[in-house]
Amino acid sequence: MEKLNSIGLNAAKSKALSKDLNELLANFQTYYQNLRGIHWNIKGKSFFDLHVKFEELYNDANLKVDEIAERILTLGEVPLHTFEDYRAHSIVPIGKNVRKDEEAIKLIVNSIKELLIIERKILADSDEANDEGTNSMMSDFITEQEKTVWMMKAWLAEEI
Repeated sequence: MEKLNSIGLNAAKSKALSKDLNELLANFQTYYQNLRGIHWNIKGKSFFDLHVKFEELYNDANLKVDEIAERILTLGEVPLHTFEDYRAHSIVPIGKNVRKDEEAIKLIVNSIKELLIIERKILADSDEANDEGTNSMMSDFITEQEKTVWMMKAWLAEEI
């Protein structure tokens, strides 16, 4: 007989999902910090538009970080919460001293690509685990981020 956690999900599957959610959390923290950095350091003729856009994106990322951490807690596990853990579990590229508009936008697109790969894995696994809460969250994240990639690629005048 399978052991269920306090929200009625398979405990082992929830633990595995939490591990993947922690990986996503670490990557989102890196993405968030990248957004803060490019928001602060962007220069050039696109400054006014991009400065506002990057703030919008980092505020959204900050909310998602909280949602991910709270989902991990809901599943009965502990979210990662140190920069050391984030660096150890993150594959999102780190942007340092990014000041040029095109470089900043490409960093965002490349970061979101990595996030989407992780989120799609979690989406499939949460579906298999009958975890509608995690599944719904991933579905919402993916939809929003795909649109962001489309807009960023349009700004770059590149095809998806």
